[in-house]
Amino acid sequence: MQADYTILKHALPGFLLLLIVETVSLWRERKENKVSENILASLGLNIGALILNIFTNGIVLILLGLVYRYRLFSFQDNTWGLWIFCFFADDLSYYWFHRCSHQVRFLWASHMVHHSSEAYTLAGGLRLPWTSSLTGTFLFWAWMPLLGITPRMVILMKTTSVIYQFWLHTEAITRLPKWFESVFNTPSHHRVHHASDVEYLDKNHAGTLIIWDKLFLTYQEEKFKPTYGLTENINSFNPFVIAFHEWKKIFSDCQKSSRIKDRFNYFFNSPGWCNNGSSKTTKQLRAVHKIRQRLT
Repeated sequence: MQADYTILKHALPGFLLLLIVETVSLWRERKENKVSENILASLGLNIGALILNIFTNGIVLILLGLVYRYRLFSFQDNTWGLWIFCFFADDLSYYWFHRCSHQVRFLWASHMVHHSSEAYTLAGGLRLPWTSSLTGTFLFWAWMPLLGITPRMVILMKTTSVIYQFWLHTEAITRLPKWFESVFNTPSHHRVHHASDVEYLDKNHAGTLIIWDKLFLTYQEEKFKPTYGLTENINSFNPFVIAFHEWKKIFSDCQKSSRIKDRFNYFFNSPGWCNNGSSKTTKQLRAVHKIRQRLT
């Protein structure tokens, strides 16, 4: 789903200031290795996504506008009630988009770019996929204009969510007041989401509100320091390698089998699914982890 970069540009100075402060702090304290490489890779992915979105934003708006033409209801624009409804509708849409992006491999092929950094920093949070629009992720929001919410409102609310999520990618903030942690997504919740530890995999898919994870049973509290990155890291800072890494693996896996069923599963089953069991899904990894815990 696209964001309104006309609005985002007003938040850009604040983003850059925080990035500079964090980077200087990491260099001084030497908390992370290869700080410069991580930042350059993240900026390369971000710039690439911004360039590609110049071409895809218009298409997405046209498609949302087409859906809006066949809306079921017409609402009076710019009312507080409609904006409040739009906020919850967008956040719920983001939750399911995010959750599905971890459970359907061809969606994960784009989303894994955001999880590719082994350092949990604001710069790492800028890692955006280049192929998400091609996989039709905007469809998770298509029900909103069909219901009668204007595409403009949908995009504006999505942009607000993007701005909110920027500050979540930091270890500088440990825990916030309990009442805030119980309702909103926070750095603590999102650190869990970016972890590659088995206990943390595919948890906390929230955008702004953590209530959806609690409601749909995907919530996990941060109990120990996470290990960030992927279960199998890419080991490259090349933006092109990162952007297309999982797509390359999907097509490689498909070539290993001539069965249509296997090829279908390589695209639409969970990440890690394999016809010979040489790799494992999150569910399978958890099952193995539980067995090992019982044996120790």
